Amino acid sequence: MAVKVKLAPRSASGSLLNRNVLKIAAVAAGVVFLACIALFSFYYCRYKHIVDERLEKPLFTNTAKIYAAPREVRPGQKLTANFVVQELRSAGYTEDGAMPVSPMGTYSLNSGSITIHPGPQSYHAPDSATIDFDTRTVSKITDANGQALAAYELEPLLVTGLSDQNRIKRRLVTYNELPRYLVPAVTSIEDKRFFEHSGVDYYSMIGWVWHDMRGDRRYMGGGSTLTMQLAKNFFLTPERTIRRKLIQILITFQLEHRYGKQKIFELYANEISLGQQGSFAINGFGEAAQAYFGKDVRQLNLQECALLAGLIQSPSRLNPYRHAARAMERRNVVLDAMVETGAITKDQAEEAKASPLKLTTQSVDANEAPYFVDLVRDQIVQKLGDAEYNHQGLRIYTSLDPQLQTAASDAVNEGMKLVDALVTKKHTHRATKNSPATVDSDITYPQVALIALNPHTGQVLALVGGRNYGMSQFNHAVRHRPTGSIFKPFVYAAAFNSSLSGAQLTNSDGTSSVFTPVTMLNDEQTTYTVGDQEYTPHNFHNEEYGMITARFALQESQNVATIALGQMVGFNNVAALARDAGIKSARGTPSVAIGAYDAAPLDMAGAYTVFANGGVKIDPWMLASVRSANGDVISEYSPTSKPILDPRVAYLTTSMLENVINHGTGIKVRSMGFTAPAAGKTGTSNDAWFAGYTSNLLCIVWVGNDDYSDIKLQGADAAAPIFAEFMKRAVALPQYSDTKNFEPPAGITEVQLDKATNLIADASCSTSVYTAAFLDGTQPTDTCDHTNGDQRNLFQKIFGIGQKPVGPAPVQTAQPAPQPVAPMTPAPNPAQSVVTENSADPNAQQTKKKRGFFGRLFGGKKDDQQPQQPQQQPQQQNPQ
Repeated sequence: MAVKVKLAPRSASGSLLNRNVLKIAAVAAGVVFLACIALFSFYYCRYKHIVDERLEKPLFTNTAKIYAAPREVRPGQKLTANFVVQELRSAGYTEDGAMPVSPMGTYSLNSGSITIHPGPQSYHAPDSATIDFDTRTVSKITDANGQALAAYELEPLLVTGLSDQNRIKRRLVTYNELPRYLVPAVTSIEDKRFFEHSGVDYYSMIGWVWHDMRGDRRYMGGGSTLTMQLAKNFFLTPERTIRRKLIQILITFQLEHRYGKQKIFELYANEISLGQQGSFAINGFGEAAQAYFGKDVRQLNLQECALLAGLIQSPSRLNPYRHAARAMERRNVVLDAMVETGAITKDQAEEAKASPLKLTTQSVDANEAPYFVDLVRDQIVQKLGDAEYNHQGLRIYTSLDPQLQTAASDAVNEGMKLVDALVTKKHTHRATKNSPATVDSDITYPQVALIALNPHTGQVLALVGGRNYGMSQFNHAVRHRPTGSIFKPFVYAAAFNSSLSGAQLTNSDGTSSVFTPVTMLNDEQTTYTVGDQEYTPHNFHNEEYGMITARFALQESQNVATIALGQMVGFNNVAALARDAGIKSARGTPSVAIGAYDAAPLDMAGAYTVFANGGVKIDPWMLASVRSANGDVISEYSPTSKPILDPRVAYLTTSMLENVINHGTGIKVRSMGFTAPAAGKTGTSNDAWFAGYTSNLLCIVWVGNDDYSDIKLQGADAAAPIFAEFMKRAVALPQYSDTKNFEPPAGITEVQLDKATNLIADASCSTSVYTAAFLDGTQPTDTCDHTNGDQRNLFQKIFGIGQKPVGPAPVQTAQPAPQPVAPMTPAPNPAQSVVTENSADPNAQQTKKKRGFFGRLFGGKKDDQQPQQPQQQPQQQNPQ
């Protein structure tokens, strides 16, 4: 049976209520919507003003760029066409026919040759040249007209860009300069729909809001597109709130409205933070490509692009130097994402995954020469007088050789490991029966500086100012320290200077003679007095040889004999020569002869050019040219030089310094395998020094403590090994491999002398000889079998019986020669006292100290190289 149910009719009042509720809701919604629109419009306009104001200024500081010296290519060099191509590409050149055409220049690679066409922004004039190769050697170089060239300079390479005030470094790139795989690598892992959305990926945004409301912090920031990341980096703080996210969206709309996708990606590519190198932040893919791979961003391959894209997530946690496994895993995730988006094939991904990380050396000191760059920065400010120079995109062309800088940094790293081991050994206490060996906990490990320059041009080719720039930016290359015995060659040069005019020096026995390498010097301890003070210098090991030749005194770095020579020449004359050479603090006191006055390692490098450059001092220089961002010349700089010594004096000093390396305190250099012709000198004060040079390269090494405390290591043990390691690496480079013997100038005679008599060697004494250089007319004339030879037997020699021969003094002659360049003045009588590395130092008349019984019994040293019976046998070290 059907049942009918009658529903109560809807009351008019209820229907009206529902309609009112709907109206109110609609009005409220409209109000809220209008409020949102108004709020959105308010903030949109507000942040539009902020964005417009920010974008009116350059988005990135156009910092100055530091360029190295141009590499010189010469016929006969061991180079390949591919190497030259890589150099040109690194300098910004493009291959002929490639688009866009680089304003730096183009090149064309042919069979067995390469033709180079410098562009309008090149450092060089727009004259093309062709380099021909025969297997792996440069066979010839010709200009555009086919004329043969002796050499050709390639485009200088970019060393680094100067950092801004926040120590951020970036190399600006354009979208067209980005490598093929970098854009898809970044978008595949960071923003798959970058080229499709309008700045905000709403699907990802909804997911981020959901996780944020749930408090899931693992999903923070996951909704950010590349444009939103750019908005955050440019305009916002790193806080993570919904309010900041909404503001970020507003700015994102502004950026998307103003710029196209390629421009937005370009800005992102230059802004993104990608890690830290030393004390500098790495921003942008251009800087990251150099920091991690040592190459221009345009040269990155697939796996390198994937690695950089992977770093975006967390540059510190994924740092490939510290966390290689993590970085590799993230790189492979990026490669898989690229496969998903169709950017690469599966096979390409697998091949890239199989490749290891090929990172450049993690050394800002080796790759970017930071101590050198700091000095260049200071010089620019000094010369241009413009504090805003770093905002003009200037191109700063310098003297730096990047390959030699790497060699210098590597040599310092290796050498300081040895120094640290020696320091640790000195602070290690031997084990006893009751306790094991212990090492002091408060060890101070020394600092280091190395300067290498071309001795004929003054070009500073490499400079290391400390052991780690990231730990300390203090530049020890320009810090003044007592020079120790690397100063002594100036004493001997001053003595040779006097011989040019035939001036005769008064010897300790009252006789006079022109100074030569075999002039006899008194090595017995002597007291110098001035006023009421006394100064009694001693040799490093307190040994006394008696009378020794000047050659042997410098060879073994004898303090007492060198000071005696300084008095013979005149301490003021020695100091004047040193000041002319650039050691400005030198004063005419006895201690000047053994390096008590200070100079910076860079100053000493300049001073030693006097010996290595035929008597002409060339001031070290680093700054060659300053140009605008378009390559227009603003300023160019040329080195300054000044003749200091006669070329003959420079060669005579060099000849004696060759003996120091081959037979004296610098022999450690030879024992470490450096065999090229070289001259040099060890030095020890509280610090350790080595100064040396070849025919084409000069190097100064300093090792010491910042607090001036004694490192208790000799120059032969701490500095000489670093010099040897550096020079071995240097001569292995093509541009420094052609070292030559030092050539004597006209007016020099080289003779072979007998070691026992220091007379000319003949058939009767040819088994023990050495070669010495003399100013023409001052060389010995007697032979070793001359009647002056000592014919007494052993018994007569011991007890002083029989006629003792006259010592082998050189011929006393006044050589008619030009006056020395550095004028000599009478010996001073100053009343100044100086503290040296040995004791307090007043100066004046000498009072000879008596020898002991054994000194009288065996007599003084007359052999040039091997002392017969000194009170203490010296070691092959650097006696100071």
